[in-house]
Amino acid sequence: MADSTQATVVIGKWAASANRCRNQRSVDWDKAACSHDRSALTVGALRATSGILSISPQLPWASSNVGLVWVFLLSGWVKNPHNDLPSVSVNAITLRPAAARGHADHGWLDSRHSFSFADYQDPAHMGFRTLRVLNDDRVAPGRGFGAHPHRDMEIFSYVLEGAIEHKDSLGNGRVLTPGRIQLMSAGRGVTHSEFNPSDSAPLHFLQIWILPRTRGLAPRYTEWEPSPEHVFARKVLVISPDGREGSAIINQDADVYRVRLQPGESVTHTLPSGHGIWLQIADGALEFNGVALQSGDGASTETAGLLTLTATAACEALLFDLA
Repeated sequence: MADSTQATVVIGKWAASANRCRNQRSVDWDKAACSHDRSALTVGALRATSGILSISPQLPWASSNVGLVWVFLLSGWVKNPHNDLPSVSVNAITLRPAAARGHADHGWLDSRHSFSFADYQDPAHMGFRTLRVLNDDRVAPGRGFGAHPHRDMEIFSYVLEGAIEHKDSLGNGRVLTPGRIQLMSAGRGVTHSEFNPSDSAPLHFLQIWILPRTRGLAPRYTEWEPSPEHVFARKVLVISPDGREGSAIINQDADVYRVRLQPGESVTHTLPSGHGIWLQIADGALEFNGVALQSGDGASTETAGLLTLTATAACEALLFDLA
């Protein structure tokens, strides 16, 4: 057990049943054993009280029940991104597994919510810094979101498959295809609609909301389209507060990068002190400072320093650097 990795698992409303050490007095966090009799601790089952979650791993464990947080010592298990725990922290990186996201299936719309949205409400996942909404949406052909208002929110869409047709009260009308980004600063108020214009092909896109730095500004619409040199670039700045490198301008201290990697390729990012990173895997698989992530997974860190992304399969991701 000396090689175990310490991880924090946020359970929320869930409960754990376990086989504890008899006569336990204290826990050796390095070896995950009772200091009194040195017998191992194992998790028998971890289940949601609602009956939705059911995981029965045999894991070495130790607990520190403070509020709704349990601390587990895991040996390799946290490297598996396909688990149903809402969030797991390892090596100063907090994972948000794809399977743990909120889910809404409306027939024409299948949506996965990284953070609380609409009927999915989880106090433990209300956003990350200024990043408030990150929805992974699949829209049926010919369907979409009718005209609806927004106010004081920075909203952008990133198309992964198919096309999205945007219309707004500012007079803009666009059809976006994969790799392009539309950014709408709602300001003091704007109305827009988004539809899948195809009569046969599905639409898959990420819908993202970021809180504004300044409220009550005039609404504004901009787009980012990759230049020829961007198409094969591993890391490209697509959104920033100052429009540098041809990026779309956002009303917030937020830099957003598109990352595209082939297997074995790597990119780095230096996180300044006082900032936080959210990484969302749109497709494929990579390692984030050695932590494995797959399609749909999210990960965050607020530890300043050099971050390394290495593809284990062809992948596409968005990296948010948030003040």
